[in-house]
Amino acid sequence: MTATPTLRDWIEGTLAAGLAPTHLIVTDESHLHAGHSGARPGGETHFRLNVVSAAFEGKSRIDRHRLVNGLLAGAFARGLHALAVTARTPAEAA
Repeated sequence: MTATPTLRDWIEGTLAAGLAPTHLIVTDESHLHAGHSGARPGGETHFRLNVVSAAFEGKSRIDRHRLVNGLLAGAFARGLHALAVTARTPAEAA
């Protein structure tokens, strides 16, 4: 029997496969939103992403966020409520 990955692990794996990032930090900030809309016991509702990928080259900030949100569409079905994204190219991160 294979355990279902945490939402954090699923997000990390999905972004790793879809963006081949050189840097990726996925932070669960759900504890900061306890009692607010979308929060639930056990967390995994509010995440902050810091991702650096060549896939963002030539894309506007909005297009970068659309790319990330498109890859993570399944996370919202799993209970993700809010996502803060910092998406940079390797040159921007240097």
